[in-house]
Amino acid sequence: MNKGIWYGIGAYVTWGLFPIYWKWLHHVPALQLIGHRILWSFLMLFVAILTSRQWNIFRAAVLAPRVLRIYLAAAVLVGINWLVYVWAVNAGFIVETSLGYYINPLLSVLMGVLFLRERMRSLQWVPLGLAAVGVLYLTFAYGSLPWIALTLAFSFGLYGLVKKTAPLGSLYGLTLETGLLFLPALLYLLYADATGQGAFLHTGAISDVLLVGAGLMTTIPLLMFASAARRIPLSLVGILQYIAPTLQFLLGVLVYREPFTHAQFIGFGIVWIALILFGVEGFLASRAQRAQTVTAAVD
Repeated sequence: MNKGIWYGIGAYVTWGLFPIYWKWLHHVPALQLIGHRILWSFLMLFVAILTSRQWNIFRAAVLAPRVLRIYLAAAVLVGINWLVYVWAVNAGFIVETSLGYYINPLLSVLMGVLFLRERMRSLQWVPLGLAAVGVLYLTFAYGSLPWIALTLAFSFGLYGLVKKTAPLGSLYGLTLETGLLFLPALLYLLYADATGQGAFLHTGAISDVLLVGAGLMTTIPLLMFASAARRIPLSLVGILQYIAPTLQFLLGVLVYREPFTHAQFIGFGIVWIALILFGVEGFLASRAQRAQTVTAAVD
């Protein structure tokens, strides 16, 4: 396998095992966890830019008002996604978080149609409709919308949509996003510490190391993903992305013993069938397109 595939696997396996990391910090409120995630991520990225002598280039690239508007929207969306995810993991909803990331690829396709005027192939509507049926079934089974899954899917889907129009590369983009959230995060953490609610330096050395490590756990898989996306076809990235929610689902059911009822199995099953159809359709369409390209080249 080429290096890009390994980078992709590494990124998605890391994201899939994230619940274990956040469970180790279950004693820290979710808002503080996100504050530390933003704080240490920005500092690490900032140091990386300084040490690689890219500060002047970075500063010139991010000062345009349009760039700041785009990345402020991206920062708010990723902040919402991180907060809901961490809260859900430590509140015992890992299985539902996995549903959100199973739905996300289908939702991203729909957003491309609605906002970017991309065209969907006729057969792509079938898995999209099936996924909607699965979510509706789970809504009736739960007695309410699976809001955690939908919030994660929509926030990450919209984040991806915003990033489609974003002009910066992955390193500069993530640095700017965390930089825009840095001051609010720092002020909140200082307030929590001043009111006696702060966890950092008050809950033991292991906890402190893990809070600082949240920065590495955020930046490393994102940079691995960016490296993978440059080296391997997008269709292969699309297949690899199911590693993360599958690992999350298995952790929730097998390791943390979250309930998984017969009704949930049916709802998830409908979504899984939709994803299989989506993947098969994409593979066949890609193969047909390659065949057409080869035929045209021969002619």
